[in-house]
Amino acid sequence: MTRSLDLPALDRVDTLAQELALMQDTGQRRIAILGTRHVPVVSIHLVELLARSLVQEGHSMLTSGAQGINAAAIRGALAVDPAKLTVILPQSLELQAPESQELLEQVLHLVSKPENDDLPLTEASTLCNQEIVSRCDQLICFAFHDSETLIQTCQDAEDLGKVVTLLFFD
Repeated sequence: MTRSLDLPALDRVDTLAQELALMQDTGQRRIAILGTRHVPVVSIHLVELLARSLVQEGHSMLTSGAQGINAAAIRGALAVDPAKLTVILPQSLELQAPESQELLEQVLHLVSKPENDDLPLTEASTLCNQEIVSRCDQLICFAFHDSETLIQTCQDAEDLGKVVTLLFFD
């Protein structure tokens, strides 16, 4: 039995070409790492290593300030070059968890959003993720299948033509 290779739809050919060109580009990129707060310790170490490696290659990192994946990305980037890291918070620094505040004090490029303090965290996080996606060339996201905000962020990034890697824990 023979199989044929399904070709992408014609309206996706330009997008596919752009994604392939970006993957072959060895220049510096702005890479966002986002993810869930609740992750296994082994995954935390892998994300720190990934962030370190990307910054060592000369890429800039973007993330948010939550514990879990985002904090791991922050620690990894800080270990190599703090100037290559930008952290965008969904709300003001004062509303972040105390352990997050301690880590965030080390971040040189910290964007706080006190204007979102009255919003529910989910809504503020959505706005924060949209800003992060607008500033990045590529998004790497670690989530569970029920992580609605993160999955929607990945869809939004794809709609904007960003290269998206979505990794699931479950």
